[in-house]
Amino acid sequence: MTRDAHRPAVDLQDVHLSLGSGAARVDVLKGVDLAIERGTSVGIVGPSGSGKSTLLMVMAGLERPDRGRVVVAGEDFAGLSEDALARLRGRSIGIVFQSFHLIPTMTALENVAVPLELAGRADAFETAAAELAAVGLSHRLGHLPSELSGGEQQRVAIARALAPAPALVLADEPTGNLDAATGASIVELLFRMQAARSTTLVLVTHDAALAERCRRTVRVRSGLIEDAGLVAEAGLSVPA
Repeated sequence: MTRDAHRPAVDLQDVHLSLGSGAARVDVLKGVDLAIERGTSVGIVGPSGSGKSTLLMVMAGLERPDRGRVVVAGEDFAGLSEDALARLRGRSIGIVFQSFHLIPTMTALENVAVPLELAGRADAFETAAAELAAVGLSHRLGHLPSELSGGEQQRVAIARALAPAPALVLADEPTGNLDAATGASIVELLFRMQAARSTTLVLVTHDAALAERCRRTVRVRSGLIEDAGLVAEAGLSVPA
């Protein structure tokens, strides 16, 4: 096993983040310490406004902390420009949002091919077609998002997130806009793909039952880690 294999997929140290300015300034994260092991699944839970979605955005490099250290896939975000962060996301971090965020003027195939084309992949469309087949949408390649159901749109979003073979997949309330039955099928798909590909899955959810499907649950309250859960694989707790 290489030395990199022992490093966490995500390592946050004393992360602080405030949003707004003046009297409207709000301390969202207040000194977060969190290490997430490679290849595991983690559910992040907490009340609305607790900071859990912001925490996910920090892991994605979409929010820069005011202070503290963020290391993802072995890269310290502090030393990366916005362009370098975008390249890191393109190759190492897949993101699934509650609202799908598909490009409305592009077909399902084109939506999935976009990050691969940006990375200069010559096989972008072949890979995109294979990823859509893997999520059960080989018959919908030429359809626009407006022609797809909510569940199908989220499957396209998952295929897009997984197409570059990222080491880390971040999902923010991925079933939030779906009915119960469709949401359950999306959950099954996420966990099946995570297990098959040995990716690290970090899932923000209001659903305690969904969080319990993960190997570890992290509870966030008022911008702090209230409970870092147990690392089931190692039998160790991670200090918060």
